[in-house]
Order: sequence, then structure tokens, then C-alpha cells
Amino acid sequence: MFVTFAWYGCLRYKAAPLAFAILVSWGIAVIEYCLAVPANRWGSAVYSPVELKTIQEVVTLAVFAGFSVLYLGEAFHRNHAVGFALIAGGAFFVFHRW
Repeated sequence: MFVTFAWYGCLRYKAAPLAFAILVSWGIAVIEYCLAVPANRWGSAVYSPVELKTIQEVVTLAVFAGFSVLYLGEAFHRNHAVGFALIAGGAFFVFHRW
């Protein structure tokens, strides 16, 4: 959630200087990095690295979908839903061994 806000929150403040946006973004993102590293270490006791990355991407996509609608005021269309469903289908196959 922090990285989504760090990377895309500045889109709402396009008049702010780019250097300022970069510094603020890195300040916000460092919080998530400090949480993600231990989470991945602990999570690797249960999940493979591929599964951990898949979880991260699906959560990031879900957070971004809400963020883009609620914070950036973007519309959510059917093609977005179909694309997200296809990504979720891909995640399904990552977690099911054949």
C-alpha cells in the first residue's frame, strides 16, 4: 500500500517539483521495504519465492485498483476486470501443482 501511494500518489500533485516528489516517494516507500524484507524471509518458510512474488503482485494489483478509483478518481471498466481476472487465473496456476 505504501509503495502504491509512493509511486502513484504524486500524480495528484503534478505541479509539485519532480525532485520533491522523488524524495517524498522514497520516504514513503522505505516503510514498505522495511516491512517486506522480513515478511519475505518469514514467508519463505511456508511459500516458495515464486509463490511469494505471486502473492505480492495480486495484493499490489488489488490495492492499486482501489487506489486508482478512490484516490485518483479513475474509472474502473470491464476490460480492467477481465484483465485482473486473467491475472488471478495465472496466480491460481502458480499455486496448483500438476
